[in-house]
Amino acid sequence: MTIEAIARRAEVSVQTVYAIFKSKNGILIALLDQSMFGPAYEEVVGQALSAGDPETRLRRAASVARQIRGAQSAAFDLMRGAGVVAPELAKLERQRERLRYKGEESMITFLRQAGRLRHGLDHKTARDIFWMLTGAAVYRMLVRERGWSPHKYQKWLADALVELLLTR
Repeated sequence: MTIEAIARRAEVSVQTVYAIFKSKNGILIALLDQSMFGPAYEEVVGQALSAGDPETRLRRAASVARQIRGAQSAAFDLMRGAGVVAPELAKLERQRERLRYKGEESMITFLRQAGRLRHGLDHKTARDIFWMLTGAAVYRMLVRERGWSPHKYQKWLADALVELLLTR
């Protein structure tokens, strides 16, 4: 899909599309953000961040992951169907993963400061585990490929995060 086709479909000029989104990647980012970070996302994130107990916060993080991954899967399917080429999606996914990894620092810092980070687990390894388990690949494999319900995925993820990251 070209910028010209997008402008035509939106009934605006090409210059307007460039002024608002800057590039095709800008359009992709806006589409993903719109689909993934709406009111439902804001609600589950607010609930997670308001939890003072490390176990509750981790369990709520599983809810956030479910919300994001479900919306992301639909958005990526839509973009693939619209003819967005795989290299552009792959580049966008890598950029978003770097940002997600950076953003997840606060969860591990919270667990460590609360004295609940599992004994013998260093900060970087804990962050890597949290990042990997809450990522799109695990959701895709379990929900889309193995047929788990999103609810089953969320419960499993919550239990796994608690078991792997928290000291009892």
